[in-house]
Amino acid sequence: MSKETLEWLNQNTLIGFTEKRGTAWHFHRGHQGTEANHYTGAVPVGDVRRRLFDWEAVPSEVYVKSPLTGRPEIDPDKVAFCRSDTGRTLGYFSPGYEPHPYAEWLLHKVSLLLDSDLSIGSAGLLRGGAVAWVSVEVPENVVTPEGVTFRPHLLAATSFDGSLSTTYKRAITNVVCDNTMSAALAEAGEELRFKHSRNSAGRLLEARDALGLVYRLADEFTEGVAHLCRVDVSDRQWQQFLDAHAELPEEKGRGRTLALKKREALTRLWTDDERVAPWHGTAFGVIQAVNTYTHHEQTVRGATRPERNALRAVTGGVDELDVATVNTLSAVLDRTDLARAA
Repeated sequence: MSKETLEWLNQNTLIGFTEKRGTAWHFHRGHQGTEANHYTGAVPVGDVRRRLFDWEAVPSEVYVKSPLTGRPEIDPDKVAFCRSDTGRTLGYFSPGYEPHPYAEWLLHKVSLLLDSDLSIGSAGLLRGGAVAWVSVEVPENVVTPEGVTFRPHLLAATSFDGSLSTTYKRAITNVVCDNTMSAALAEAGEELRFKHSRNSAGRLLEARDALGLVYRLADEFTEGVAHLCRVDVSDRQWQQFLDAHAELPEEKGRGRTLALKKREALTRLWTDDERVAPWHGTAFGVIQAVNTYTHHEQTVRGATRPERNALRAVTGGVDELDVATVNTLSAVLDRTDLARAA
């Protein structure tokens, strides 16, 4: 894990409601900079504007070296967007690209979708400012009868590097492990995407009805957890799940060694870890084991763990992970109702 990425997350993300959720898993007091990035209550909107969004993405001409003259010439088919404060290039686009400024699309437009008593629980920048998110949450944790503590929220995210359409989606934070989980474990994980085009702004009014209320998600996820906790998973079925999820190659070698380590780590979480073991023997425990392993223990390539986890939350990778786990377990248990829950 790079020091630079830890410093970035501690200085370019803002985390609220720490009295309810504790500090973020990447919290490091030595990397906080001149201002702490954790708040006991909601993150003030003014702080998000001042500390994260106090700059513009400015269009700039793109020059290429002509193979004929050897001189730089303007490329009429490309435009670059750069940060107005640091000059950093965020992405390259065709002239028809429509920027979605962070303050407008992640603060102002989100405020039009939500009830007044919902507040910012977290916000941040990734990839040097090329990706941004704002999470709007209810003030209190929700605790299910099965002991799962979670926070439902609306996650709004967009980008200036072409990696992400502006997206509004309902999501879940599991407080015990500070993991993002898929809201699709409850019912359909509703989300709405806006392409960076001239027609995107007119579709905003669709969002409120399409997303539903964040409060409703609490009830839906509670029901989903209860359903999954009622589904028993025996030790034999756990081994069958491992065979499907982390197949063990017959031949000795690096692949077999890695698979064995993964299976051992998952089993340790399943049986002994306080983030998973309370739901040992249930379908929810299986999902929690895989989700926790992926967030905190799985080898990360091509990025650091903090960046990978943050990007997974805003790009939809968490939904793919949890739904894939449910589908694999459904096949092992021969139960189609688990797949429908996802």
